[in-house]
Amino acid sequence: MTAAQYLESNKQKFLDELFELLRIPSISADTAYKGDVEAAAFYIKDKLIAAGADKVEICPTAGNPIVYGEKIIDPNLPTVLVYGHYDVQPAVPLELWDTPPFEPTIRATEVHPNGAIFARGACDDKGQVYMHVKAFEIMMATGTLACNVKFMIEGEEEVGSTNLGPFCIANKERLKADVVLISDTSIIANDTPSIDCGLRGLSYVEVEVTGPNRDLHSGVYGGAVANPINILAKMIASMHDDKNHITIPGFYDKVLELSAAERAEINKAPFNLEEYKKDLGIGDVWGEEGFNVLERTGIRPTLDCNGIWGGYIGEGAKTVLPSKAFAKISMRLVPNQDSHSITELFQKHFESIAPAGVKVVVKPHHGGEPVVTPIDSKAYLAAEKAMETTYGKKPIPTRGGGSIPIVALFERELGLKSVLMGFGLDSDALHSPNEHYGLFNYYKGIETITYFFQYFAAK
Repeated sequence: MTAAQYLESNKQKFLDELFELLRIPSISADTAYKGDVEAAAFYIKDKLIAAGADKVEICPTAGNPIVYGEKIIDPNLPTVLVYGHYDVQPAVPLELWDTPPFEPTIRATEVHPNGAIFARGACDDKGQVYMHVKAFEIMMATGTLACNVKFMIEGEEEVGSTNLGPFCIANKERLKADVVLISDTSIIANDTPSIDCGLRGLSYVEVEVTGPNRDLHSGVYGGAVANPINILAKMIASMHDDKNHITIPGFYDKVLELSAAERAEINKAPFNLEEYKKDLGIGDVWGEEGFNVLERTGIRPTLDCNGIWGGYIGEGAKTVLPSKAFAKISMRLVPNQDSHSITELFQKHFESIAPAGVKVVVKPHHGGEPVVTPIDSKAYLAAEKAMETTYGKKPIPTRGGGSIPIVALFERELGLKSVLMGFGLDSDALHSPNEHYGLFNYYKGIETITYFFQYFAAK
């Protein structure tokens, strides 16, 4: 039986198994789901064993476990280290889901006319990491595994991968490989394949603004005492000027500015502004003056408020002047920017603009460094050829707007470059209600991964 025949005859089984994994609410940000996070790890372990992997184990960390497994068919052949994560984002607000987030369902969409799987983690990253497990099963069952493979599937990616670095440092010998293969990114469209060759870094902080030592009556004290919510809103708003440049002193000092020729290459990717606005339901786009959408989301740094709260938010009215206000803020970084330095710049600036009527605290959460991967490496060319084989056209190299901090970690600690061969779409509502992943994408990913191993071994 060929690999293609095995995939075709096992499509329903592969889908049923993914549904089982998606039903596990492995939310790493909420400790109430710790048991479910561990259950997802054991599910991955069991399926790797069933597929034919050796030395499969649940590796404890100070946080959530890492699943490791391998298949060494010949030490002289190249080795691929497959990375992914089984943890997912919280599903709230639940009322915005059309179907329950942990009861996967299939329905057609305009972008996915043949059906998409709606569930938390469907695309990020359970659906994409499970493609690798099934591709491995196919290669083992059909005798077509052409090089060695190691799996490292973690459970803390959505909360910063805090324990992945120590694990890599402690297991450098075990994790020796020639390349890291990651499917946690997207393609431009189902008829336009692409491979990310760059990712932005991240600095993520939480801020707390405190005014009076208790909540106050807004009639008695309003207008005389600083309202932390008002102050926080003004502080956040002040971090962009009228051209949407970030106003933190020194923020742009190390930003790598691309040449006109490099910007022209990025803009070769197909993009329809009107379709973009229609998909998002917005009247117009917004961002840094002097750059278009592709540039703003790929090669420019950003600062965004991800959440803000304080005071009374229950039903009805409560005329309160709150004691505290809070916000979570993320900054996406580009090559040459350092997450630790940017966090320090933010903290210094945020503290400096606070009026005397409030106190502020900045709590760094997690971060990661920007990376650019080569498009002339043996591994990239294998991925390019694999996608060309299954899609019928060469993939376009793109710069991803998101962050995968562990890519820089793998370079630093393991000396390994990564290939970012993802199959999701930006419109798949990652981190949002109604996250989904196309059936076409799931099966096309499995098929393409088998070709990657074949071409990588042959070069």
